[in-house]
Amino acid sequence: MDAIQPNNPLHGKTLEMILTELVDFYGWPQLAYLIRINCFANDPSIKSSLTFLRKTPWARKKVEDLYVESLDVRSRRGVR
Repeated sequence: MDAIQPNNPLHGKTLEMILTELVDFYGWPQLAYLIRINCFANDPSIKSSLTFLRKTPWARKKVEDLYVESLDVRSRRGVR
């Protein structure tokens, strides 16, 4: 299956995995600053954020785009 999408950094990643990695890397306050979504700023949790992101395609796209950008930042810093 990896041969089908060898250059897709989102391949095989669940939304929960992506969000958890972003929160671990940036923290909730920075994530709320980078993506202006209330569920990141007001009493944030993975569960409530996932509920919102699954119902809101534009917000999910922003999270996925930030994740792809963060992969580049992390690789430059030597962080996995």
